[in-house]
Amino acid sequence: MKRKSLVILFSFVLMILLAACGDSSDSNNNETNNNNGNNNDNTEENVNDSDASGDLVVYTARDQEVVDKVTEMFNEKYPDVNLEVLTMGAQEIMERVRGEQSNPGGDFWWGGTQSAFMTATEEGLLESYTPSFDDAIADEHKDAEHHWYGEMLLPEVIMINSDELTPETAPQDWDDLLDEEWKDEIIIRGVLPSGTMRTIYSAMIYREDPNDPEKGYEWLAKLDANTKEYAQDPTNLYLKLARQEGLISLWNLQDILIQAHANNQPFDYVIPESGAPILVDGVGIIKDAKNQENAKLFYEFLFDEETVIELSEETYQIPSRTDIDEDNMPDWYKELELNELELDWEVLNENEMDWMEYWDNNIKGQN
Repeated sequence: MKRKSLVILFSFVLMILLAACGDSSDSNNNETNNNNGNNNDNTEENVNDSDASGDLVVYTARDQEVVDKVTEMFNEKYPDVNLEVLTMGAQEIMERVRGEQSNPGGDFWWGGTQSAFMTATEEGLLESYTPSFDDAIADEHKDAEHHWYGEMLLPEVIMINSDELTPETAPQDWDDLLDEEWKDEIIIRGVLPSGTMRTIYSAMIYREDPNDPEKGYEWLAKLDANTKEYAQDPTNLYLKLARQEGLISLWNLQDILIQAHANNQPFDYVIPESGAPILVDGVGIIKDAKNQENAKLFYEFLFDEETVIELSEETYQIPSRTDIDEDNMPDWYKELELNELELDWEVLNENEMDWMEYWDNNIKGQN
């Protein structure tokens, strides 16, 4: 009986010890799990951008030279992000984003006019995001509610074939384009699909009289009479101008410089005496984008100071950032003397669609 009592007592003590060990083990496991959880939280809070992965779909209206350069730079910095860039006209992007509103196919809109981004904001097509560089962008070059930011400034100028014309012998101002001397020497990139051309043509209407578009329509009718052809896209425009099928066009300064210096095309430019419309070329995150974190990453990358300087050196961008030391910028930028045509962008945004539809239906090809 005594022996049986000892066995029972021993078994009871053993059970207590095992239970204590179990509690200790569970406690240690919980502590380990909690520590791991804390480490994961810290890792998420301090995640290195280079660890980014997943997909990113970008819609862009930028020149292919710029697209190739930025894609190369981004892929080098973020090799695990699968970047897909779809190039199309600025108006095509607007229509695509509208059409995909219930199921966005793109994440980031890269490149488009200030008017286009203002319209997209009004229609609820863009996310609000305040980037790290917010303070470095002038108020007039961004949306007050952070739906879009201007990446760069694009002066719209007179483009010429430099084998036949010089900046001195070419038209010196917008009105000179209407002279009989330049009849059938002008080739224009198709207007409606192009944000650049829509802005130039709208600026010409505004320049005549924003309160009476008929005066601007008359001006555009005279330009149409001197226009030999409307090229379907920029590549077609460059080809025709290089072949001297025409000697003059209207285009943005950046693309002219890229074609002249990077591709050895015979192009030069004239900044009109009365002033050049200076577009704000914007960017933004598409509303309800599937890959918003990578879209934010691309946002920050585009405006990073090193990216800005390199793109200015190699792709002739005029940055919107106001905090870049000019000493770090290339010589062409330091020598640039711009004469801006003053425009009310709110007025252009409100009227561009109506003005351009009227031009397309009543002026194009009828003079």
